[in-house]
Amino acid sequence: MDIKVLKGDLLSVEADAIVNPANSRGLMGGGVAGVIKRRGGEEIEREAVSKAPIPVGSAVLTTAGSLPFKAVIHAPTMEEPASPSDEEKVRKAVRAALELADRECFEVIAFPGMGTGVGGVPKEVAARAMLEEIRSFPAKCLKKVVLVDVDEEMVRAWEEVLGL
Repeated sequence: MDIKVLKGDLLSVEADAIVNPANSRGLMGGGVAGVIKRRGGEEIEREAVSKAPIPVGSAVLTTAGSLPFKAVIHAPTMEEPASPSDEEKVRKAVRAALELADRECFEVIAFPGMGTGVGGVPKEVAARAMLEEIRSFPAKCLKKVVLVDVDEEMVRAWEEVLGL
């Protein structure tokens, strides 16, 4: 599977779906989730909430609203909004998002840093966990994962793990 790292806006990448580092309640108040809701529409959050609770280690698909994607994959990195996350929750969220994307036969998905905002996971820890999960995933349909973040430190952490 091809892995591409970009500094930039998650909502501007070319992908079939984007991943929202969600909470189990499906609420989209702050961070990446808040940006997705503001730019894509309230219906994204309404649908996510209707599918809650979403346990850490699982993921759900919703509409992408007015965003140019087939779907948004909500993969919780925390149970409650703005609660702490950890490396294991990041791993579970990434694995769940990859499994759902592959089941839906998406070819390209995009991830921001997972658990690194309000979740407080150190960027180097999240980068290593994310890339280990992506590299070990036995994809059938998925061909490419785009790792994209506006945070230069997150981008550098992915690049260091990849040896770029």
